[in-house]
Amino acid sequence: MALHIHEACILLLVIPGLVTSAAISHEDYPADEGDQTSSNDNLIFDDYRGKGCVDDSGFVYKLGERFFPGHSNCPCVCALDGPVCDQPECPKIHPKCTKVEHNGCCPECKEVKNFCEYHGKNYKILEEFKPSPCEWCRCEPSNEVHCVVADCAVPECVNPVYEPEQCCPVCKNGPNCFAGTTIIPAGIEVKVDECNICHCLNGDWWKPAQCSKRECQGKQTV
Repeated sequence: MALHIHEACILLLVIPGLVTSAAISHEDYPADEGDQTSSNDNLIFDDYRGKGCVDDSGFVYKLGERFFPGHSNCPCVCALDGPVCDQPECPKIHPKCTKVEHNGCCPECKEVKNFCEYHGKNYKILEEFKPSPCEWCRCEPSNEVHCVVADCAVPECVNPVYEPEQCCPVCKNGPNCFAGTTIIPAGIEVKVDECNICHCLNGDWWKPAQCSKRECQGKQTV
């Protein structure tokens, strides 16, 4: 009986040792899910503060190294507190610029407006054109249109006409004036009725004709 008790005690002393060894085995008991996530996060999200700088593509630069953070950024120097970037005074973009590219530190104008717009139409620089018969215009290098309007002389007739594509009216029948309601040519005396002979005043075609009475040639009554 004493032998059996002694063997039982030996077994009890051995079993705790086996349990302890199994409990600390990492192969049988994987790490907690929280521990795994923390370990993976450290690999993905590295902290380079005080060690280096990272550009937009994920490339790491050493302290003191000069680099471009992105495609259209100004150059920077990697410092302990992060990138220290240049802030240059970029040239002003031309007000007539129609195409601006941002491929570097400063925006760059690639295309300047080289035409003038006038009444819905485009004209080349220094191009001359006539939007109407009385206007003469030119597209200036400043992209502005300057026009001159013709100053027509006073016509020497009372019935001027406007011909197609002509600015100023013309006297198709030459100078003339009114004698009452009758138009008479200038330069000659015209008998407008049985008692009056009229002529246009020299140089004053728009004034009424000057008339004089003559002996009437009417029929005498018996």
